[in-house]
Amino acid sequence: MRALLLPVKNLRNAKQRLVGILTPEERFTLAQAMLADTVRSMRGVQRADKIFVVTNYEPAKQAARENGWQILGEDRQISESVSVDDASHRIESLGFTAVLRVPLDLPLIQSRDIDELLAIEWAAPAMVIVPSRDGTGTNAILRTPPTLFPSHFGTGSFAKHCAEADAARAKIHHRRNPRLEMDVDDESDLRALLQHDLTGTQTGAFLNASGIALKLEAAQHESTQSARTASQT
Repeated sequence: MRALLLPVKNLRNAKQRLVGILTPEERFTLAQAMLADTVRSMRGVQRADKIFVVTNYEPAKQAARENGWQILGEDRQISESVSVDDASHRIESLGFTAVLRVPLDLPLIQSRDIDELLAIEWAAPAMVIVPSRDGTGTNAILRTPPTLFPSHFGTGSFAKHCAEADAARAKIHHRRNPRLEMDVDDESDLRALLQHDLTGTQTGAFLNASGIALKLEAAQHESTQSARTASQT
């Protein structure tokens, strides 16, 4: 059996690398919008035998209840790695043979992206991994069995997870998917996101309604113009 796992932290503390670009309320609302887009995509997933949400954040619990997903409650949140590893142990104890972790900040994600990963069948031990846009982070990871090795989410996590899989003598499948790779951590990610079609996403609606998209586009235009002027002098 294969499980889908969504870890959700308190969004009031989300997106700290956007400090100085967005206000605290803008960061919070952006994180809410991206979570809503991820939840929307999860509703259409066909290949997960069960969906779990590990969190102590009440709005995430409410979303799980509304969709019939199982809540794995936490007394406190230490880090995403700790949350995912604890949840994976609990899920494995329920008889699941593989767990796919997806983050909450993938505004372009579609149900089919998740199903395509869950459809990859490799005998244990095995790992399927999707990197972040810059190739250094881990945007999705499927481990068979769920507790194959510890998580190392954060800086350089892609290389760390691959090294752990090698040490466990696991089969490794690298999967590229531009929608799964497009998370939002810093200003460059936000600018890159705006190059995509965000029609129908809550993230796109917020970025447009708030004026953030227009502000970033204007700043980019000004920077481009300044660079052109400098190159001509």
